[in-house]
Amino acid sequence: MTNPALSLAAARSLHLAAQGLLAPSRRKAGKADVLACIRRMALLQIDTIHVVARSPYLVLWSRLGQYDPAWLEALLAEGKLFEYWAHEACFVPTEDYGLLRHRMLDLTGMGWKFSLQWLQKHGAEIEALVQRIREQGPVRSADFERAGGGKGSGWWDWKPEKRHLEVLFTSGRLMVAERRNFQRVYDLAERVLARGFADGWRDERDLPTPEAARLEMIRRSCQALGVVKAGWIADYYRLKGGKYEQPLHALADSGELIPVRLESASHDAFVHRDLAPLLDKAVAGELQSTVTTLLSPFDPVVWDRKRAAELFDFDYRIECYTPAEKRKYGYFVLPILSRGKLVGRVDAKAHRKLGVFELKALYLEPGIRASQRLIGDIGAAVQRCADWHGTPHIEVRNAPFVLPTRDAP
Repeated sequence: MTNPALSLAAARSLHLAAQGLLAPSRRKAGKADVLACIRRMALLQIDTIHVVARSPYLVLWSRLGQYDPAWLEALLAEGKLFEYWAHEACFVPTEDYGLLRHRMLDLTGMGWKFSLQWLQKHGAEIEALVQRIREQGPVRSADFERAGGGKGSGWWDWKPEKRHLEVLFTSGRLMVAERRNFQRVYDLAERVLARGFADGWRDERDLPTPEAARLEMIRRSCQALGVVKAGWIADYYRLKGGKYEQPLHALADSGELIPVRLESASHDAFVHRDLAPLLDKAVAGELQSTVTTLLSPFDPVVWDRKRAAELFDFDYRIECYTPAEKRKYGYFVLPILSRGKLVGRVDAKAHRKLGVFELKALYLEPGIRASQRLIGDIGAAVQRCADWHGTPHIEVRNAPFVLPTRDAP
C-alpha cells in the first residue's frame, strides 16, 4: 500500500489544525477553552517579557481570540495545570505530571536549571526554608529582601532565597501553587498535587516507567505537531539523546501513526491517527487554514527554528537575547501567520498607559505579494491584537503599505 503523499501546503495545514490554528474561533472563549487549548498543544511555554502580552497569554489569544488572561492563573491555582521544565518552563496539564516527574528524580540532565553544588553548600538554609513553608504557608521570592537592597540584574544575579526556591522547584520538592502579578508562589509539592489528584500523588503507585513516559511524550508531540519527522520530535519536550525513527515506526506498526510521503523530504514522515479525517482532506487539497493572526516568538509553530524553516520556509530567530546592534528585525518580533503561511513579522510594543499599540516596523517575507486581501487580513489581525491588549490606537512607524486599521488615515 502506497503511503499518502502530502504537499508542503497540506502538511502546513495539518500542523496548524493540530495546533488549533486552522480556522478562527466562531464563539466567545470560556475558561474551559483555555485548558482545552493547552491540552491540544500539550504544553504552553512561559516567558516573562511583556513589551506586548507575556508569551503564554499571547499564544492562547492567537488561537482563542478575545479571552480573559486571568483564566490561565485560575486553572493553575485550581490544580488543572502545573509548572515545570518541559520544552522550557511551561504550563502543563496536571494529568501529565508523571511524564515529567522523572526529570525531578534524576537531575543529572537539567544543566543550569539545577545546581548540586548550591544544594550542598546551602543545605541547612534550604531545609530551613522548606520548614518555614511547611509551617507558615506558601512564599514568593519577593518575600525575601536582597542584601544591600536594590534589584538583581538577571538570573545570574539572583538573591540566595531565589536560588533556594529554584533548586527546590527543579527537584520537585516545591511547586508553583499560584501566580500573583505573574510572580510564582511556591508551596510544598504534596499540597499542590492534592488539588490536581483526588488521592494525591505517590511515586510508588503512580509513576510510569521512564520508557513509558518517554513514549508518551513522543506520542503527545506527534498529536500536537500534526505531521512529524524524526528530527522534529526531540525538541518539543526537549528529550535527551537517541534517534526517533525506531519509536515512530513502532507507533506506525501499532496503528497509532500513519506513514506519509512529505514533499521535498527524504526522511519518513507520520501523521497521528486522530487526524486521519483531516489527512484525507489534506491529501485531496481540501484542508486550508483561514486564520490570520500574530504569533508569540515562543509559539510552538515557530519555536523550533529548523522545523519552521523546513515547513514554512521561515527563518526565525528570537532577537530579544541578541545585542541591539546585531538585531535584524527588532527586540520582540511577532511572526504573522496568514492563511497557512508565515508571511511576515512585526516589531510591536504595547503602551498600556497611553492605549497605543506601536508597530515599530512591519516586514513581509521575500516573495510575498502585498495583495489587498493580505493587507486587509493583517490590518484586521493587528487591530484585534491591539484591542485585546487594551491599546486600541495603532501607530505604525515603518511598513511597506498603509495598514487598514481604525487609526489609518
